Amino acid sequence: MDARIEITALLREALARTAPEAADAEIVLERPREAAHGDFACNLALQLARRLKKNPRQLAEALAAALRALPGFGSGPIDAIEVAGPGFINLRLAARARQAVIEAVLRAGAAYGHASAAQPERIQVEFVSANPTGPLHVGHARQAALGDAIANLLEAQGHAVTREFYYNDAGVQIRNLTRSVQARARGLKPGDADWPRDAYNGEYVQDIANEFLARNTVRAADGAAVSASGNADDLESIERFAVTYLRREQDADLQRLGVKFDAYYLESSLYADGKVEAAVQRLIASGKTFEAEGALWLRTTEYGDDKDRVVRKSDGSYTYFVPDVAYHVTKWQRGFRRVVNVQGTDHHSTVTRVRAGLQALDLGVPPGYPDYVLHSMVRVMRGGEEVKISKRAGSYVTVRDLVDWVGRDATRFFLVSRRADTEFVFDIDLALAQSEENPVYYVQYAHARVCSVFAQWGGALQALHGVALAPLAGARELALMQRLAEFPALLQSAAQEFAPHAVAFFLRELAAAFHSYYNAERILVDDEQVRGARLALCAAVRQVLANGLALLGVSAPEKM
Repeated sequence: MDARIEITALLREALARTAPEAADAEIVLERPREAAHGDFACNLALQLARRLKKNPRQLAEALAAALRALPGFGSGPIDAIEVAGPGFINLRLAARARQAVIEAVLRAGAAYGHASAAQPERIQVEFVSANPTGPLHVGHARQAALGDAIANLLEAQGHAVTREFYYNDAGVQIRNLTRSVQARARGLKPGDADWPRDAYNGEYVQDIANEFLARNTVRAADGAAVSASGNADDLESIERFAVTYLRREQDADLQRLGVKFDAYYLESSLYADGKVEAAVQRLIASGKTFEAEGALWLRTTEYGDDKDRVVRKSDGSYTYFVPDVAYHVTKWQRGFRRVVNVQGTDHHSTVTRVRAGLQALDLGVPPGYPDYVLHSMVRVMRGGEEVKISKRAGSYVTVRDLVDWVGRDATRFFLVSRRADTEFVFDIDLALAQSEENPVYYVQYAHARVCSVFAQWGGALQALHGVALAPLAGARELALMQRLAEFPALLQSAAQEFAPHAVAFFLRELAAAFHSYYNAERILVDDEQVRGARLALCAAVRQVLANGLALLGVSAPEKM
């Protein structure tokens, strides 16, 4: 990153000498797709050619000449400059500029790659937000891994992040859960003549009923405690107990994934506190609603929706997106000017409706509020066959199943290893394999390999600070140093795009580069200077691997 800043400054000075009238132009350095084209490429000449009324190739040549003529050019970060194609400026870093990243990593340690945002924001990341009607499934697991990693990335850029879980503890599904527990408490089972329609059939319902009849007390993650009455006719007591029981169970599963929340919000509180009704009344006052067919409608088509939507149905109940709008009003009122919601693709229609409702309320909320990350479904494969049934849940694979089968690290790494909007096949056998085909094993093994080298060496890491790095001139060493230098920019981009999969991909590439280097070169050679330089490089690789894994919520083991 220091080299990128320095080169940008040099280009700025060269531009001021070549075309002072365009000295304010934006300068962007990109990594060429092919390493043979250099370390950085700049399209400044192509960008300015029309403005300056000059041939882009000739302008690039003039900028390159101005760069070479700058005082101290030969001792700076650039080793060579080439003009390619219609006017690209390709730049190659001097070896000393590449090597500087090692000391930067060792000096920053766990903070390497992190940044201080020019304008830090209070950002809320809402994820998982499951109905408290059963165990968390693999889709929730993907949300948990994605949401927590996105929050980590935003924090690494200097933002203040709040992780929030929104419980949908109101509506038909909660009533179905209550009836299901009541039926179990009365001794009924799925298939019996009096078994409720739309009931939940998993064995966990029996567990809730047993705890309820025993008059036990359960405590949720936010401290809410409920004691069971033990009366199977007391639907209100059953509902409170069942919801709190499942909130506790869901939190226990999330803890096994290493996911913790800063805040919890109950949908039921929106009704109890009058926030839903207040939002509806404000919508009516805005003039954006109308009545038809006995229902109240919102003109969402004015905000990009394909048709207007019902707010209040003819029976007086609200449609599902109305409490969502009221909930997001609370986010805005709580001072979160930036909000990221991680949800399944089945919530795609919610995006337009919630944003439309917020715009119609005229609270000053920007049109793109909130941001959404929508993830696709997860299929679980084991032994070449798809797994669909969980004994505990009855009809789906749970978070607990995944963690029991492959562990926390593999679960989290695998679930963020692809773009959120692509379907993902979770291969249990691959996640357990100790081979280079298993990405999490491959990355963790690279970290453990470095630790093994240091155990053999027996020296102190502090002794490597300031060692001469000139011996690091081999192709594999240069490639490793380039990867290390890319890490800060990679994190910045991943945070901006809510893309933790980019970190997983980077770690696999870094691990591959290190394994290649390790297999080709001896680290603990007799030459003290070469040994020290190579150990410093290994230490920097180990640190960046650990930093990247930490952002994904994955451990960096010292032994495998």
